[in-house]
Amino acid sequence: MNWTIVIPVKRLDEAKSRLRPDLADVADLALAFATDTIVAARNSVLVDEVIVVTPDARVVERATALGAWIVPDPGTGLNAAATAGIRAARTCGVAVLTGDLPALGTADLDGALILAELFELSMVADHSGVGTTLIASSNGAALEPRFGPCSRERHEAAGHAVLAIPVGSALRWDVDTVTDLATALTLGIGEATASVVSTRAEHPA
Repeated sequence: MNWTIVIPVKRLDEAKSRLRPDLADVADLALAFATDTIVAARNSVLVDEVIVVTPDARVVERATALGAWIVPDPGTGLNAAATAGIRAARTCGVAVLTGDLPALGTADLDGALILAELFELSMVADHSGVGTTLIASSNGAALEPRFGPCSRERHEAAGHAVLAIPVGSALRWDVDTVTDLATALTLGIGEATASVVSTRAEHPA
């Protein structure tokens, strides 16, 4: 089956607040994370369309260049943004993917989508086991995002099956802290994030 991937991305000057005490110019990293996430989705043969929901002009420019479809962010939070993207989807299979997965490879995403076909509603827990990096509806069932603190519990309560994705999968390694970023580096980050990290290493603040 074919899928629409919805990727909500915050305004870059507000993104990744937990990285800001430790790193400068976090907006550049947030843009790189989103870029590598979009690329992984766009490269999947299982994905018909990628929808990016964002209020940020830099993200719009980058996502458009990568072939994503842009939906305006309604401005009332991450879940509302994801919902706007879901409503714009044109395939039966719809998944919402967080935009902070710099190590995500297309094979990681494909494996999860193949598993998601077996369930009406499903999800992927983040590496902590508490949050969520992906929710999916395989057959047009209502998909209601419940991202935020302890989102895994809320998504499970709404009927999402937890997909058996190993904790070492890049699909589970969203980056919120410098420790998360260090782990992502060991998994193999995408080109956009690698470029930003390399520039920082060559020209430290």
